[in-house]
Formats: sequence, structure tokens, C-alpha cells
Amino acid sequence: MSKRSHGAHPELTADQVRRRCDPAALSALALSDALGGGILGQDRALSAINLGVSLRERGFNIFVAGPPGLGKMTAVRQVLDRESAVRPTPDDWCYVHNFVDPVHPRALQLPAGQGRMLRDGVRNLIAAARREIPRAFESEEYIAGVETIMNEMNRRREQGLADLGARAKAQGFLLRVTPMGIALVPVIQNQPLSEEDYTQLPAEVRASLDLSRAKLEVDVRAFMKGMRAVERDTRERLEAQDREVALHAVGGLVEDLADDYTDQAEVSAYLADVREGILAEIGLFRSNHAHAHGGPSPTSGGEPGLLMQERAFRRYEVNVVVDNGDTIGAPVVVESNPTYPNLIGRIEREAIFGALLTDLTLIRPGALHRANGGFLVLRVEDVLRAPLTWGALERSLREGAVVIEDAGEAFGLSSARGLQPDPIPLDIKVVLVGDPSTFNLVHSLDPDFRQLFKVRADFDSITARTPEAEAAFAATASTYFRPDGPQPTPPALALLVEESSRMADDQQKLAVHFGRLIELIREAEHWSAVAGSSEVREDDVRRAVEQRIYRSALIQERLREMIQRGILLIRPEGSAVGQVHGLAVVGLTDLQFGHPSRITATVGLGREGVIDIDRQAELGGHIHTKGVLILSGYLADTYAQDKPLALTARLVFEQTYDGVEGDSASLAELLALLSRLADVSLDQAIAVTGSVNQRGEVQAVGGVNQKIEGYFDACRALGMSGKQGVILPASNVENLMLREDVVAAIADGTFHVHAVRTVDEALEILTGQSAGTRSPGGEFPLGTVHRRVDDRLRSFADALRGFDASPTSRQNGKMREAHTAR
Repeated sequence: MSKRSHGAHPELTADQVRRRCDPAALSALALSDALGGGILGQDRALSAINLGVSLRERGFNIFVAGPPGLGKMTAVRQVLDRESAVRPTPDDWCYVHNFVDPVHPRALQLPAGQGRMLRDGVRNLIAAARREIPRAFESEEYIAGVETIMNEMNRRREQGLADLGARAKAQGFLLRVTPMGIALVPVIQNQPLSEEDYTQLPAEVRASLDLSRAKLEVDVRAFMKGMRAVERDTRERLEAQDREVALHAVGGLVEDLADDYTDQAEVSAYLADVREGILAEIGLFRSNHAHAHGGPSPTSGGEPGLLMQERAFRRYEVNVVVDNGDTIGAPVVVESNPTYPNLIGRIEREAIFGALLTDLTLIRPGALHRANGGFLVLRVEDVLRAPLTWGALERSLREGAVVIEDAGEAFGLSSARGLQPDPIPLDIKVVLVGDPSTFNLVHSLDPDFRQLFKVRADFDSITARTPEAEAAFAATASTYFRPDGPQPTPPALALLVEESSRMADDQQKLAVHFGRLIELIREAEHWSAVAGSSEVREDDVRRAVEQRIYRSALIQERLREMIQRGILLIRPEGSAVGQVHGLAVVGLTDLQFGHPSRITATVGLGREGVIDIDRQAELGGHIHTKGVLILSGYLADTYAQDKPLALTARLVFEQTYDGVEGDSASLAELLALLSRLADVSLDQAIAVTGSVNQRGEVQAVGGVNQKIEGYFDACRALGMSGKQGVILPASNVENLMLREDVVAAIADGTFHVHAVRTVDEALEILTGQSAGTRSPGGEFPLGTVHRRVDDRLRSFADALRGFDASPTSRQNGKMREAHTAR
């Protein structure tokens, strides 16, 4: 197969524009050997994650940075699952009632699995107490003891009343016990006097009775005081008896439970408080008749008194907020919705007869509690999106403890008094997953972030394409196919490898964007099912690729149609002076495609140099302007060493109405300008892309695959002549992973790709003439393109010098000076 060449500038072959993957190298044995664990191409990131996990010091939390779809979460889970398996299981955490300060529930730490044991033990203890205490107080022994104490008090009261009555009778008074106390009624001739009779007595008799009454009232007060002491003594004896009975009923149960926790001082102290609480609230347990006799406990729909009584028993509950009894190793928690309460926990409330009430059983743990002693994985965007969450996370990590607090209290908006549970010490490794821009933003704005997340793990989107990497990539891809569905053939896997390089725009790299890979595999599976195949073939993968492009190519097709109808003036045939087809890339949300644009240049006598019309029209971006300014530098360095550059040139992208950015058209612009200056035609069948520096060296640009394919599509729409092709920088050759139809056209010799390193090489391809090399004497050879340009610029300089020396020019100059002075 012969290839057309322009002098010493051979074209690229089909093998050079797409690097193939050998299906034979992807045999089942090779794939099994490649499955060695890990994530392809992420050695640097995995090393950083392993370092962060190994460092137990505070502050060495991890930020995993990288674009979506690279397998960051998968890699993090692999490392954390492996590390968590060899770490000890963390302790349980419980909240219990604080009998000294009920507003502050106490936090208890117990070995894994003992939290639920304590909860069940205390629950059984209270159930036994509610059953046994009422029975104990219904026993004959207790009733007899109460009667003995009460009889003693009654006896002392009756004896005191009798003695007081005798003294009153001796003084002429009768004792009468009323609800208001003890009244003294005067008696004359054994007849009690009414108030009316008393007032009719002679004054001396009333005076004598009043004197006696005053003395008796002193005795009455002394009797009442003595009786109060008796009643107090009786009450204390009854309470002591009640305490002794209750202690006899439950004391052994408490001791039996406490024996299981003799080595845990805090639990032992709590159980002692439980015992004292029961003894202090004997009335609560004695009144629980229904429960004591096996009746149902009241619910929220019961009577208010019974419901509130049932709620009173909640203070004896053990709320196990962290239960690691079934956990093996350290926990790994991935919180997908890290709101403020989901992160640090919440204190719930329930509506009871119109009031919102809470208690220690309504304390709920957050992700920090569940991951305590292990690892917590969060997406940083989710954390930043949730109000208060970022501050709560940083505060918990900085203070080494997690505090459950209502969001309203955090804002200072809640006036109702709620629970304030004890903080729980925090021993945790937090892994934030996000993109690099978020890391840079938070790192620059939050000083605490720098101290708390000291390990950064960067995930790369590409990796080197070696035979080993190809096999590993294919092995990874094969695991994404559904196990119960058709499996890929080696050619299908090889095409997936090639598409990965195409995504990377580099023959020497593989894109490790596994999210996109999985999408492509699912579509290939679909087309395999449509074809009724028992395996996923190369054609299924190829169709999936084509269909993905087709679904998003509406705008691309509209531009191609406009070229075909002649609305956009693209004619890839013949030759023209000062005109070349440049190539640009249009970036949409889900597709990038290239399309040609006509670039033209005009020149004339003047001093303005090279003018960018797009920039003047405020359509050109800064980088494009830089590229145009470089052209002036090239002209000055190449042609203005022995004469001034007396030139006014204008460059423009024809029929472009959007912004123009980038310097990838600077080679095409320079070629159009040199063509105009030399009055030499350029081959219009060859489009150009590439950047150029002031020394005339052609530099690499982006999007070369899309640009070549876009021009190929335009040429095919207008009709292939067999002469069309593209010039691109030689440094971009390794970026070529062209579509297979383009590769086929190159192999057939109907489309051509030229790689150049200098402007001169591009000139010679487009003009078919020698560019020319300056001699030691400073001149270019006759008949070369550079000699034509140099002669044209010299004639411009001579003409401008002569024009400045003419009388008319001098007069115009004076007029301009006078106008300026005014």
C-alpha cells in the first residue's frame, strides 16, 4: 500500500493513528493473573490512604480527591475493610439515668456485647421489682408490722388525750377533737356551755375560766407537739420498714446483677444508684398493681395517670446507643445523608397529651457514634450541603468527643429545657471523598481543616498503558459484566481497552474512569441481547460506542448539514491564497466534537502589525489573543532583522459568532498570513491544527482526535476526493486514537494525516514548495516561500519609507500634530 508524501514529510500510517490491543494477550489465563487486587492505576492514592489509616495520631484524617467515576469509594472500602478486620472491636456505649442530675444522662462504656447484657439485666431487675415489691407489701408479716407501729402510735395518742382530758376536766373544761384541732369547751354543772351561754356568765366567772383556758392551751400545744413527734417517728419507722421490705425483695437481685460487673466501677456505681432509686420510689413500685398481677401496661392511649406512671419507669432503662456485640473488628460506616442529627445524633420527643416530652430512651446515635473506634466515610459535598454539619464534624474531631445537641439549641433558638447527655469520647478516622476543587476551596478558607485532614489521596484519571495494565484493565472490565449474562469475548475486551485509551486521548495511557466503563458495558450487553448472542462481541461494544455518540450528536449533525448545504463555507478542494481550514473543538455536557472553520488573512501597508478581528470584536479570548501576538513575534524574529516590519494584517475566523479561545489555531493563522504575504496558494484539502511559538516550532494542542474526525466527517459529507487530510503537531502523534472508520480511510489512502514539527514543514506540505532556509549572509534562497515573504515585507518597508518622505505625507503629519496640540 503506497502512501502519498510531500517531499521529506511522510504521512502517518494507520498503525500510528490508533494503537491496537491484541486480543490474544487477553486470554483467560492472562486475565486471572492480572487480577491481583487493588485498583488499576491508583498506586499513589492507595499508598496515601494506607498511610492515613495506619497513623493513629489525631489530625491524620484522609481526604480522597478525584473526579467522579474513578472507583474512589470502592478503593476506600477495600482498604478500610481490610484494615478493620485486624483491629479490635470497639466498646459499647450506653446512656443511663443520672439520679443526681436527671438533665444530664450519664454515658457508660462497656466491652462489646455487654451493653445489651446490662440493658436486659436492668430491665429484668425492674420487672422483678415491679412484681415482687407489691407482693412483699401485701404479705401478712408486713401488714402485722404496720399494725404494730400504728397501734403504738394510736395508743400513745389515746393515752395523751386521756391525760389531757383529765387535766381539762379538773379545770372545768371538756376536750373536743375537731378537724380544726382540739377545742376546750367550758363545763358548769356537768353541762357544756355554748358560746351564747358563756357570754352571759358573770365577768368574774369568765375571767377565771379564761385564766384556766390559757393554762390548758399551753398543755394542748405541748400535746400536739408531742403527737407530731410521735407521728414523725411512726412515719420514719414505717419508711424504714418499707425500705427493709423492698430491699429484701430486690436487694439480692441487684447484688446478683452487680456481681457481673465487679471490675467496672462506673457500672457498679450505676447499679448502686438504681438500688437507691428503687428504695426512694417504693410508692411508684407499690402502685403498679396491674403490672404486678400480670395485667397490661398502659400505653399512649391509656389514662393520663397510668401513662405518666409508666413513663416514670423509663428512668431505669439502659439506652444502648452503640451496640458492637455483633461487630467483627472495627466498624466501617458510610453515611450517605450526613445531616446534622444523622452525624452527631438526636434527642427525639414524643407528643403526650399535647406536650412534647423526652427522656433518655429517646436519645438516638449518629454516624460518629456508630463509627467510633473505626472509620467513617463521607462525601464532602454532602457534608457541606447540610446546615451545621461541617462545624459539628470539625468540632467533634478537634475536641475528640461527640456531643448530642438539638439543632435549635445549636442555633440558640430553643428556650425549652431539654436533656444534655454526657459527651462520648471519640476515637475515629474520618475519610472525606470529593473532587480536588472542593479540597482546594476548603483548604484555603478553613484553617482547622488543614489541621484535621493532613492526608490527601489523589486519584488519577489515567494510567500508563503497558501490557500488564491492558490485562489488568480487561480483567477489571470482565468483572463488571453481569455474572448471569453473556460474557465478553477477547476481541470485545480488546476494544474496551482501545476505547479507554481513546477516552484518555493518549496511545500511551488508559483512562481508568470505571463509571463510564460500566455504562459502556451495560449498553454492550443490551446490544448483545438485541442480537440474540450468547456472548458480548466486538461488534456489540462498537455499536454501544457509536450509539452513545449518535444520541448526543444532534448539534454536530446540524453543523455538518450546514457545511453540506453550503451555508458554512467549507470547501476541502483546490487551492487559495491567504486561506486555510482550521480545526476547533466544541464541548457539550456529554460530548466533544471537532469542526472546521475557514481562517483568512489580509495584508497591507502600515504599522499596526497583526490585528485579531475576533479580539477587536470581543469574541477572542485571552489565550487566543496571546497566540496571535506570538505571530507578530515570529514575523519580527524571522523577517525584521534588517528592516522595519511595515505591515498591517488582519486575521479572522470566518462565520463564527461565538467566542474563540485557545491557541491551537495559531499555526493555521500563521500559514494563512504567510500565504497572503508570499502570494502562494495553500492546498484547501488539508486542514491544520497546532500551536506555534516565536521560533516557528509547532506545539501540541488538545482534542486532536475530535478535530481530525470532525474534518473527516465534513469531507465525507461533501464527498471524499482522496486528497483530504490534516496537519497536526508531531508531538500530538501519541495522542491519536482515531475512530475506526477514519483509520480505515487512512489505510486506504483516501484520508491523510501529516505530523509536523515546524512551520516550514507545514508550509511545504500545503504549498508544495520549499520553505527556504536563511543563508549565512541573511538571505533566503530564490523561489522559496520565505524569500517571497521577505521580499514582500521589504517592499512594504520601502513603500512606507517613501510615503513618509513625500510632501503630502509631511503635510498630513503636521496637520495631525496641530490637531493633537489643540
